[in-house]
Amino acid sequence: LVGSEMCIRDRTRILQESGKNVAEIAGVMPNPTLAKLYEGIEIARKHHADLLLAVGGGSVCDYAKAVSVSVNCEEDPWEKYYLRFEEPACETLPVGCVLTMVGTGSEMNGGSVITNHATKQKIGHVFGEEVFPKFSILNPVFTFTLPKYQMTAGFFDIMSHILEQYFSGEDDNTSDYIMEGLLRSLIHSTRIAVERPTDYEARSNIMWIATWALNTLVAKGK
Repeated sequence: LVGSEMCIRDRTRILQESGKNVAEIAGVMPNPTLAKLYEGIEIARKHHADLLLAVGGGSVCDYAKAVSVSVNCEEDPWEKYYLRFEEPACETLPVGCVLTMVGTGSEMNGGSVITNHATKQKIGHVFGEEVFPKFSILNPVFTFTLPKYQMTAGFFDIMSHILEQYFSGEDDNTSDYIMEGLLRSLIHSTRIAVERPTDYEARSNIMWIATWALNTLVAKGK
């Protein structure tokens, strides 16, 4: 079970009460670090993990995918995946996501960004479909406790993903029209959410837009 300590505490208890063998990789931070990746690999190996359940936002999902491709890898994951950009040749662990913050779209793509403080590098690797989360639970109610600042930051993250692809220079008007619709819906729903943060319809539309904003359906020039 991967996430911040507050996110996974209750989930761990529920799973344990259901008879599941659960190990925690707690304290995953925004822009997860290489040191944290090594820690997660060690925990997953020690407990013979067969599923990584990421509970949190995009950084937690990114991190779980990085652990997934590294647990059974005999090489250094930083060298193999983030410097040489190789694909996994080993067995990967399945990843599931439970979102508590939206914005990155990591719940529906193969992207994984890791930060190496020693070399002052932040590198993203977009893995193939075999590393995509096997399932993602998107319940807007799980995002209602976010502070307003974080909620709003997520809105701009979604908008950035749409716009960077829209202005990619690729000639694909079908994708452009899809993204124009996503952007119109985002502007409409975020105006409501800022005034009423627990408006279920607005928050559910925003969650849905975030998922579509950065995946293989509308991505261009990536």
